[in-house]
Amino acid sequence: MKNFALIGAAGYIAPRHMRAIKETGNNLVCALDPYDGIGIMDSYFPHAAFFTEPERFDRHLDKLRRQGDKKIDYVSICSPNYLHDAHIRMALRNDAHAICEKPLVLNPWNLDALREIEAETGRKIFTILQLRLHPAIQALKKQIENSPEDKIWDVDLTYITSRGRWYFISWKGNLQKSGGVATNIGIHFFDMLGWIFGDCLEAELQTDLPDKAKGTLIFQRARVKWFLSVDENDLPAEIVSSGKRTFRKINIEGHEFEFSEGFTDLHSESYRNILSGGGFGIDDARKSIEIVSKLRSR
Repeated sequence: MKNFALIGAAGYIAPRHMRAIKETGNNLVCALDPYDGIGIMDSYFPHAAFFTEPERFDRHLDKLRRQGDKKIDYVSICSPNYLHDAHIRMALRNDAHAICEKPLVLNPWNLDALREIEAETGRKIFTILQLRLHPAIQALKKQIENSPEDKIWDVDLTYITSRGRWYFISWKGNLQKSGGVATNIGIHFFDMLGWIFGDCLEAELQTDLPDKAKGTLIFQRARVKWFLSVDENDLPAEIVSSGKRTFRKINIEGHEFEFSEGFTDLHSESYRNILSGGGFGIDDARKSIEIVSKLRSR
């Protein structure tokens, strides 16, 4: 059994990490979040210590580290995007590995500094790239690998996930804190596309608004037109009439690629992968971070 700490316990994605820690047979020892309304913890680890101040949380990690057998082995990071870098450093300083939500960092040059800290501490930095573990996406990757090498695939990606007014008041609506729509909701799709179709050669941005973005990416083996939005007005009529607020579609060579099922268990699968000696690290994260960095500079 490994000891875990969790940063960003009140966040949207945090329950998936709590569940993953529990399902892999490990223990959440302590958690941090400035917001204290996190009764969800009672469903997973009611006895975990909880802190609302990072200074006291950091001190607690240090105290556990000095007790030897009670030290934290992994710190799971679900905090706002712009804080990932600092929280990864906190984890490694306390002799723990970091498991960080995407984007690992906002800028590619931050990755180089984190690599140095990995070398200094001997601890590892992992990121959650769960789409790489989706069976349908793994099958698509094999299909592309087995196709003629000179084949350039035409891909259309649309992802609309409606958000209310709160989104633009929160850190997610702040470009400096979230990286904008393309980073905040697009990073995992861009990682998936780069994993399947190779290096990104060109990145063109055609629409860049606070609530939506549109552009074209040229990969080694694909031309990708993409559209990302948090505006409910962009939802297709049939999605609205069905009462749904999210629309996801990937079209490859005129054929719709279906992968809407099987998402719920991928965080647990990611943890199993990491704990068994696998996992995705800095090099795996770099390609998608470089893409969104290029888009922000357009």
